[in-house]
Amino acid sequence: MIRKFLGLSILLFICQVSIAQQGTASPYSFLGIGDLKFKGTTENRSMAGMSIYSDSIHLNLQNPAAFGSLKLTTYTLGASYGQLKLESDAGTDKGSATALDYIAVGLPIGKRMGVGFGLLPFSSVGYNFEGIGETGIASAPNKFAQYEGEGGLNSVFLSLGYKITKEFSVGATVNYNFGNIKNQNTEFLGELNDEGEFVRTLNYGTRSKDESKLSGINYNLGAYYQTKFNDKLSLSTSVTFSPKSDISSTNTRQLLALNISGNGGEIISSGQVDDIDLGDRRKTELTLPTKLAFGAGIGERNKWFAGAEYTLQNNSDFGNGLTTIENVNYENGSKLAVGGFYVPKYNSFTSYWERVTYRAGIRYENTGIMVRNESINDFGMSFGVGLPVGRSLSNVNLGFEFGKRGTTNSGLIKENYVNFHISLSLNDRWFIKRKYN
Repeated sequence: MIRKFLGLSILLFICQVSIAQQGTASPYSFLGIGDLKFKGTTENRSMAGMSIYSDSIHLNLQNPAAFGSLKLTTYTLGASYGQLKLESDAGTDKGSATALDYIAVGLPIGKRMGVGFGLLPFSSVGYNFEGIGETGIASAPNKFAQYEGEGGLNSVFLSLGYKITKEFSVGATVNYNFGNIKNQNTEFLGELNDEGEFVRTLNYGTRSKDESKLSGINYNLGAYYQTKFNDKLSLSTSVTFSPKSDISSTNTRQLLALNISGNGGEIISSGQVDDIDLGDRRKTELTLPTKLAFGAGIGERNKWFAGAEYTLQNNSDFGNGLTTIENVNYENGSKLAVGGFYVPKYNSFTSYWERVTYRAGIRYENTGIMVRNESINDFGMSFGVGLPVGRSLSNVNLGFEFGKRGTTNSGLIKENYVNFHISLSLNDRWFIKRKYN
């Protein structure tokens, strides 16, 4: 059965990639390579995104050392739906997005090693907003601009984990990132009337279209240590490190002249399309920053776990060779996550709900993005449940997350978000010859 699910999910992912997924509606996906996606499972995300817990039947995609603990072939598929309420000085708006979050398989190799591979989104672009600015031209002192973007990067990954001792594991992940990002900017010249409304003075406009095709490799190294305090309590510690890496970008730019109707403002035709020679910016390198995460937690096996994790990201490493956005800077980012889970009685024969895993977490993050000298921070709370499927070790995981990102200071946008996540975690034994009497 697990093989049927594997074939179906790969087909779903290929379909998603082919339509250039928009897994975000955030206006902040305008920046950099888009809205960076969480690279873990629903189980981890329901505990504030911590990567410090590992067991033998669930995949931990954030720390490759965890693959060394696998006892069964484990397959997981996750998806999400999110809603945004956007607030600014100009008013409010709403947005929503649906995404396939990950597909992954983990295979134990002997008693000390495990491998994993899969597909997941790396970043997502999906914005559409507009604004009015000044031109410095006497006959048309203002301009109306509309900004649109779509696309993002996806990752194919291969992980290897190895148990050096019973308590200590190490691992490494290689990610191949690929995708394309399209940005479009449409501008009209005019002026503001007495009511502050924009009025066109010309029935012509311009539109620029940028497209970047990106590809590159980055790495993630991990270590995991677990030891017992006594017969019940165990201590778990985790460290992951992603070194600075580059992504190659092949860029194109087009300029179009637009003819606009005089009454409704509808674009009725476009004139000549000019391909702009970008010179040495036709091929550029984007630098992904160094990232370090470490944490620890305590718990009782199959009963409960509580921990905390701190993440540092050297965003000053980030670079984009094609565009420089005015009033946008990058500072070192950080995140603190606290979370855990509780299982009333994992082997209960009398109550299904006593075998359910209940998860929760809280996190605070400085994203490392600064707009108009305002740091863009993210605060969120998450909850989730792991629902057993029959008497097997497989389960359905549901997660719920809400929070806020950004600020309305300095004319910026604050996002209030609600995300719903669902995943399947299936277990099976592969490569074992069956015997029949």
